[in-house]
Amino acid sequence: MTPVELSRTVLHAVRRAVDDGELSVTVPERTVITPPGPGGCGDYASSIALQLAGAAGQPPLRVAEILRARLAGEAFIDDVVVTGPGFLNFSLERDASALLVEEILRRGQRYGHAEGAGGTVVRLRCPAEVRAVVVADALARVLRSQGDVVRVTCDGRLAPEWETVLGVGGGHSGSNPGGRPGSLSAGPAPHSLPDVDITIHPAPADPLPLGRDAARWALLYPAAHDRPRIPGDHLVQREANPLFRVRYAHARTRALLRNAADLGFHPEPGPVSDAEALLAALGDHPRILAVTATHRGPDRLARHLVTVADAALPLLPAVLPLGDEKPSAAHRARLALAEAAGTVLAGGLSLLGIDAPDHL
Repeated sequence: MTPVELSRTVLHAVRRAVDDGELSVTVPERTVITPPGPGGCGDYASSIALQLAGAAGQPPLRVAEILRARLAGEAFIDDVVVTGPGFLNFSLERDASALLVEEILRRGQRYGHAEGAGGTVVRLRCPAEVRAVVVADALARVLRSQGDVVRVTCDGRLAPEWETVLGVGGGHSGSNPGGRPGSLSAGPAPHSLPDVDITIHPAPADPLPLGRDAARWALLYPAAHDRPRIPGDHLVQREANPLFRVRYAHARTRALLRNAADLGFHPEPGPVSDAEALLAALGDHPRILAVTATHRGPDRLARHLVTVADAALPLLPAVLPLGDEKPSAAHRARLALAEAAGTVLAGGLSLLGIDAPDHL
């Protein structure tokens, strides 16, 4: 069960509580499922009870108990615990992790993408400044992954080397007398989202000497209000470099698949112990893509990829059998989980316009 599926299950429980007269609220269109916070437990958590308590005229703990009773017996949910002021904490059945890995491997790098067009037309408008142009390019990729139709307009002429080195360009030029350097706007279009202005710090120095991948990461990884570090340590191949950790984790998963094939076994989704952080990060990927699109913040996706990589790296040494050990179901399950992590890393990097090499 993925966070998206769990969200639907939670909203269905709210709807049944309303139909039964236990809650008098408008059923929300969506609810956010997150990893448990401090004091929480299990695989995922929801603050839906706190969200509904005011409208329901009941304490959050009472709302949580009403929903807990309806959720405890749902398929793939092993247990539901109420913690703190009314957080619902979910422990999934062990088969749920296998289903998540199966879904990722089935959808490949399109895991987390919307199925079908959403019908929203978005026009991204940016000044001819290198960071704004790269951010617009990455946002266009993420928005399209969520089913939106995107048109990028740049106010001014792009430097030819930006297209050659950074892979940006081809947008439509236009005039924007009121535009200001370092701003990115999603302007009105038929059936478009509301107007959004994102102010970003322009690049403090020329990022082109870093090359395409490191330059794009240097411009996309910082939040909009942060100043990019150029040159920084984006080309250094060590753990202190987040881009290196992400690409290294991906390359390691590919190497494990090659080595496993040489040993005569292949990935097979199944339960994996001590991988809760990685499973939670992989399950959260669709939500991160949606939030990145909604808030126009590619830095959210970049930081999420670091989270996935950091959760995957401790698992990887235990994927292959050691010495004379024979490959077991546990090895095949860990290999499938590693492949799923590599798939999410490659797909996320692709949306940022960054390559995910199989060898580093």
